[in-house]
Amino acid sequence: MKVPRPIAVPLVALLSIAACGTSSRSAGDPPSSVPSASPSALSPTARPSDASDTALHDELIAMLERDQADREGTPQTDSDQERTARLKDIIRTHGWPTFALVGEDGGNAAWAIAQHSDQDPTFQQEALDLLRAAVAAGQASPGNLAYLEDRVAVGKGEPQVYGTQIRCGPGGPVPATPIRDEPGVERRRAEASLPTLASYLAEMTTICAQDSN
Repeated sequence: MKVPRPIAVPLVALLSIAACGTSSRSAGDPPSSVPSASPSALSPTARPSDASDTALHDELIAMLERDQADREGTPQTDSDQERTARLKDIIRTHGWPTFALVGEDGGNAAWAIAQHSDQDPTFQQEALDLLRAAVAAGQASPGNLAYLEDRVAVGKGEPQVYGTQIRCGPGGPVPATPIRDEPGVERRRAEASLPTLASYLAEMTTICAQDSN
């Protein structure tokens, strides 16, 4: 099996490429830049003024930076499993890292670590439930929820709701599992502030083409 070389991809791509045998990276993951709808802004540079716990905010941002560097081929001092374990500790102490607690970028960073916790599906489901409650309270991103919702479904081999999890097939990007109620997917994506599925697949076409080289 051909092992693709590491490539730098946008966070949306890293969070969108669903785990599959043709890639060492997950399609359906997060990168350093993301579309406005899903990761609202995974920009690790500025500390948000609305974070009430700046130390926790900074720790989450540092975790995200290591997560992304890891996926771009730079070995890190911790692994996905260790970052997952630390996020579990954070949640046990604080609950889901909300925008009020860690700012928008800190909340996005927590989501990205959960998105990459495929090795612990029980925790990933727990994180999904907590993120859903945070979104309902206006304390997390609906786009992030859509990505994690699909990630958990694909991990179970079930249809996805938003079509965010992609695999690179012979003819280009395709949903990793079928999309439930496909005629309604664009409405659901719009409600989560995600771009259209057609534009999303067009963006993923470039990523898949790089991956095949």
